Amino acid sequence: MTRVLITGAAGFIGSHLSERLLDEGTEVRGVDRLSSYYDPALKRANLLSLEGSEGFESVEGDLNELDLAALLEGVDVVFHLAGQPGVRVSWGSEFQIYLDDNVLSTQRLLEAAREADLERFVLASSSSVYGDAESFPTSEDAKPAPVSPYGVTKLAAEHLCRLYASNFGVPAVALRYFTIFGPRQRPDMAFQRFLNAALDDEPIQVFGDGLQERDFTYVGDAVAATIAAGERGTPGAVYNIAGGNHATVLDVIETIGRLTGKAPEVSYRDAVAGDARKTGASVDLAGKELGYAPSVSLEQGLERQLQQIEAARRA
Repeated sequence: MTRVLITGAAGFIGSHLSERLLDEGTEVRGVDRLSSYYDPALKRANLLSLEGSEGFESVEGDLNELDLAALLEGVDVVFHLAGQPGVRVSWGSEFQIYLDDNVLSTQRLLEAAREADLERFVLASSSSVYGDAESFPTSEDAKPAPVSPYGVTKLAAEHLCRLYASNFGVPAVALRYFTIFGPRQRPDMAFQRFLNAALDDEPIQVFGDGLQERDFTYVGDAVAATIAAGERGTPGAVYNIAGGNHATVLDVIETIGRLTGKAPEVSYRDAVAGDARKTGASVDLAGKELGYAPSVSLEQGLERQLQQIEAARRA
């Protein structure tokens, strides 16, 4: 890869991916519309650290409005990470945003990719496409059955990638990320909320009974898999990207207590419609075809995330 386009470059995963590729000498064109889903100042801070790097070009704008042919000019690989996140708020009137940001923008980018000479087009999808899976560990050939509108839009984006790969030769690859965590995690995500609450001696708000189980994935491992997909992912394929860190929400809170030296108080709230009860992935295909081997444990990753939060508070 000589020059790549990263959509959502100012976000949690996008900023880490941009950093890694810039460190490896790859030129990065990063685009982000700096949406108000969470504080744009956090995204601008991510961009600020990138803009001092040689080889980084920043573009602010909406993929549904930008000249995408110009955006793709000279690009070898597209990493399409931009989109509207969040299961809980994807219901009701907010769904239009999910359609625009997760489906329409992907279709427009794939249309532009038809005319570009790309090596790969990598889509960031989600474990949410599986919903409440029928078996664990869940492999890529399991039937998708989203339980949230968010998951529906991510699955639709995957289908578009497969269609453009089979009909027009766009070398599209989809990655189903399983609950990414680590430094600079979005403020609405559980680990960020939990760690801040623990540091402030406030109750940790838990939706449901806390026994929901997830397959947590450290952001650095997810980035390594994403780069590998850009280098050698099979066009038309879908890969699970998970960390093998199986734990319940209450297990995570116990680990946070150990890391902070505190005994966090838990405040339970009603379960949220659209939250899967359990996720757990087989990453055999990603291991075989991408060389993917996650290496960061839940406790190691949480400690790094805690250290980043504490450093930001001191700054």
